[in-house]
Amino acid sequence: MASMRDIKRRRSSIQSTGQITRAMKLVSTVKLQKARGKAECTKAYSDYMYKTMRSILAHSEGIRHPYLQGGESGKKAVIVISSNRGLAGGYNSNVVKLITQGELAEAELELYTVGRKGRDGLARAGYTVRLDSSDISEEPTYADAAALARAALTSFTKGEVGEIWIAYTRFKNTVVHEPRLVKLLPLPKPEAEDGQDLPMNFEAEEESVLEALIPNYLTSLIYGGLLESCASENGARMQAMDSATSNAEDMIEDLTLLYNRARQNSITQELTEIIAGAQAIE
Repeated sequence: MASMRDIKRRRSSIQSTGQITRAMKLVSTVKLQKARGKAECTKAYSDYMYKTMRSILAHSEGIRHPYLQGGESGKKAVIVISSNRGLAGGYNSNVVKLITQGELAEAELELYTVGRKGRDGLARAGYTVRLDSSDISEEPTYADAAALARAALTSFTKGEVGEIWIAYTRFKNTVVHEPRLVKLLPLPKPEAEDGQDLPMNFEAEEESVLEALIPNYLTSLIYGGLLESCASENGARMQAMDSATSNAEDMIEDLTLLYNRARQNSITQELTEIIAGAQAIE
């Protein structure tokens, strides 16, 4: 059995760790509320933007535009959104697994990373990081998403990449966070639904309309992905710190019991020695 001093030192260390994890849980809870509000406000707009673009394509015939055809390059640009900090459970590793264990081959990928954890993990695995924007991970703005969209879209229009994807964590609720890999460009053209096969009339030329809509569409989905990932990160960290705090409390209880037993044994041994010494004197 460990000595009373060792048990007391270990218990004190775990108590200090528990105080840290409890504080981190509170901080993550506050950040989650703020990030969740932004994500929920933006989610409806992003979803309708995606549906609108698919509806335009479904009701249009003969549109020929580089944004819709895909480039000749076999390369794929993937925007990977993770976090700059760890201690968030499987949040970062799940995003990395989308790439390393997903359907896309390593040789054809060029990564646009947001978050040092995802960047470092994928770089160690041998993936090419074309652009790192980890500085926008903490407080992403629409302007940050627009800059990232322009960088990916420029490579797309130049023919350097033939497709644009995004890997992020979809925020469903405080407990459930779903890692997703979504193709952004070229947009798949869906079949028109029954009763919805009327042609769409454009006020201007089709190409000019798409020239204006596609960058906004891409920016909106990237911005939505950034906000949902931010909310998911704080939710995952809150859960991880809550679990760590509970484990620390359980360990403190076990160590307290162990310390009391060791103290009781020590007292019993001292009493036995005193009694034995008294008997020897008699």
